[in-house]
Amino acid sequence: MTVLHGLANCDTVRRSRAWLAERTVVHDFHDFKKSGVDAARLDAWIAAVGWQVLLNRRGTTWRKLDAATQGGVVDAASARSLMLAQPSLIKRPVVEWADGSITVGLDTERWTALLERQ
Repeated sequence: MTVLHGLANCDTVRRSRAWLAERTVVHDFHDFKKSGVDAARLDAWIAAVGWQVLLNRRGTTWRKLDAATQGGVVDAASARSLMLAQPSLIKRPVVEWADGSITVGLDTERWTALLERQ
């Protein structure tokens, strides 16, 4: 089963969900602002794509952090701790595809290729 993780009020997540629905891709949606992020799942995402890809340094949540907190993110452990505390810092959407692959962000070309393989 494909699972799309993100925030319900995020425009990119809304476009991603619509894209999947248009292609009749059966998927679950997990709102990690409401339901949180499981630490083991976050670890799997970090292992699959890297903490640098997963940490959203361009969003409002990041910009609202003080300089010391931002500067304290120097490795996977520090990024993980911050993303667990503030899931809004996770780049969206994170998609766990039925084949086990993980993507971050809306990338319709890659998503199309993944669907063609399944």
